[in-house]
Amino acid sequence: MDTTNKSELERINNKLFNETAKERNIPSYYIGSVYGYEARKVVEDWNLSYNIGTAVTYLLRAGKKVEQGMDNKAKHIEDIKKTINHLKFEIERLENEH
Repeated sequence: MDTTNKSELERINNKLFNETAKERNIPSYYIGSVYGYEARKVVEDWNLSYNIGTAVTYLLRAGKKVEQGMDNKAKHIEDIKKTINHLKFEIERLENEH
């Protein structure tokens, strides 16, 4: 596939993913900026557990979500801490598995 066709395909793919997400009112911080992948679809496609999927979602939105009453750096740090907590939850679940 030549570069022109590849970039046109990527543009169309990005447009379709973003329009679909916008139509469903998916917040922009859950949508990738280059290819328009939704965080939940990445989690689903990789068949991740609840804890790992939630950690990935928090990590993907880190630095993108704005929360009233919180500066951007604090929100970024909060999302990373939430990621770490869910990874710890998964480790605990696996360690307690019989």
